[in-house]
Amino acid sequence: MDQSSDGGAAASTSTRPYLIRALHDWCTDNGFTPYIAVHVDRFVQVPNEYVSNNEIVLNVGFDATSGLELGNEFIQFKARFGGVAREIVVPVDHVVAIYARENGQGMAFPAPSADAPSAPLSLAGSTSPVAAAVPSPPVRPPARGLRLAPGPAEPQDQPKAADPVTEPGPDDSGGPASGGGRPALKRVK
Repeated sequence: MDQSSDGGAAASTSTRPYLIRALHDWCTDNGFTPYIAVHVDRFVQVPNEYVSNNEIVLNVGFDATSGLELGNEFIQFKARFGGVAREIVVPVDHVVAIYARENGQGMAFPAPSADAPSAPLSLAGSTSPVAAAVPSPPVRPPARGLRLAPGPAEPQDQPKAADPVTEPGPDDSGGPASGGGRPALKRVK
């Protein structure tokens, strides 16, 4: 092994973006739909109407996104929510899990701590700024933990996913799904 003994690990980059990309590739290669669970605060640009307990679950599959960039600092893409195109920007350190929707296999990461400084608002070298107008929800611990792989007998315990490619139905107002149901995926080819 070629590791230095001078404490060089402190200067190394985080493994989180590499693991996210690897699991995204694994999901894609095996025909699964990659989902990410994101801790939402003022540094995250997502549709706030889909945020629950400071968390949102996003479909980051290539069929659901446009211009997906899984960078070392940010995950950026465009997606449709209720028929409206939105620019999504997520700091990598705010991703708390990535998993396959179909079987729940994936990996969880620690949530960013409230007292630790987070990613800066500017995206160096990027043309899409993070919206500073995104209201910051109050920082409080989630009421329940993240469950990545619920048993088949417990489908009601799955986290509600904000699937970016859902289209509103005839009686839908374009907001989040009412009645606790999951939005339906509609593919247009």
